[in-house]
Amino acid sequence: MSDESTVAAEAEQQQGVDEGQEQGPDDGAPETGGDQQFDRLPDDHPVVKALNKANKEAEQARLKVKEYEDRDKTEQEKVAEKAAEAEKRAAEAEAKALRFEVATEKGVPKRAMKFLTGTTQEELEEQADEILALIGDADGGEKPSRRPKERLKSGASPDSEPEPDAKNLADSILSEGRI
Repeated sequence: MSDESTVAAEAEQQQGVDEGQEQGPDDGAPETGGDQQFDRLPDDHPVVKALNKANKEAEQARLKVKEYEDRDKTEQEKVAEKAAEAEKRAAEAEAKALRFEVATEKGVPKRAMKFLTGTTQEELEEQADEILALIGDADGGEKPSRRPKERLKSGASPDSEPEPDAKNLADSILSEGRI
């Protein structure tokens, strides 16, 4: 912009010299109102051509600077967006790991882990205790155990009902008249 005012001042000085006018102290200052001082010069005058060329170059330079700034902003925005997304994923992974850790320590069944929604370890521990209490109430007041109930019977141990003897079985069938 200082180049434009310099070119304008030179053009005015040139015009004054061409017309044979003496320059006063105010003659070197550009007039307000933009390019009105060059309205008196023909379009093919070298100063007008230089001013037009400088204005075009300045506009192109402004457009390039704006383009670079916009491109940088979008890159910065992309980087910021990726960083925010990575932070979000990391926070979710930490929360999931903490839920799993608390559920494992407290003995919360896997199917009930989805009800652990707290954000701190204390909140999760409180929720785990509540879940275990509710599960215990639903099972008749017993706290769930990780150990299976002992209902297993070996093949060698007798059942509650002894196996019938072959002779007794045959006698019972004959006495009922099945044959």
